Amino acid sequence: MIIALSILSADLSHLQDEVDTIEQHADWLQIDVMDGHFVPNLSFGAPVIKNLKTKLLLDIHLMVENPEERVEEFLAVGAKHITFHAEVTDPEERSALIAAIHDGGATAGIAINPETPVEHIEGVLPDVDLILIMSVDPGFGGQKFMTSVLDKVRVIRGQYPRLMIQVDGGIDDQTAKQCTLAGANNLVSGSFIFGAKDRVAAIASLRGT
Repeated sequence: MIIALSILSADLSHLQDEVDTIEQHADWLQIDVMDGHFVPNLSFGAPVIKNLKTKLLLDIHLMVENPEERVEEFLAVGAKHITFHAEVTDPEERSALIAAIHDGGATAGIAINPETPVEHIEGVLPDVDLILIMSVDPGFGGQKFMTSVLDKVRVIRGQYPRLMIQVDGGIDDQTAKQCTLAGANNLVSGSFIFGAKDRVAAIASLRGT
């Protein structure tokens, strides 16, 4: 199980300190990039990431309307994985984006919102390294987990036994168990970890330990 820390819920005024205190206990650091259009919020840009020091794999989640225009800037600051949304791309654009991310030396992922059916992205699943299944409506942290998305996890795991399946939204020690049983092997958590009194224990609970 890979645990990705979402810094969206961290104390952004002390972001480096927040990452330093728990990075040895997690695997990935997820950066939610929001443009105020695809989602109604704004967040991190490449300059913030450029100045952030971490040994964790940088996982860039592009929640933007124009992912094809944003890939290069994050590859340039050390992104090792980039995920874009199916909802803002057509099949031809998806293939081109996946190729661009791979050519830049990173792994590629495609994300689907809770209401988007798996059938919408079946054509590119053999080409991506990861599928991100959103278990909340994207844009804000601290939302309630939608159990209906677990069916998507089960379907994809049955069809693609080796694909990395990431779930993001409302992940805590209870919903993590549900995701794991359904077949997820990469969990994104923010508010549950950064809001915990014992963050190390919180991360361990997501792994089931």
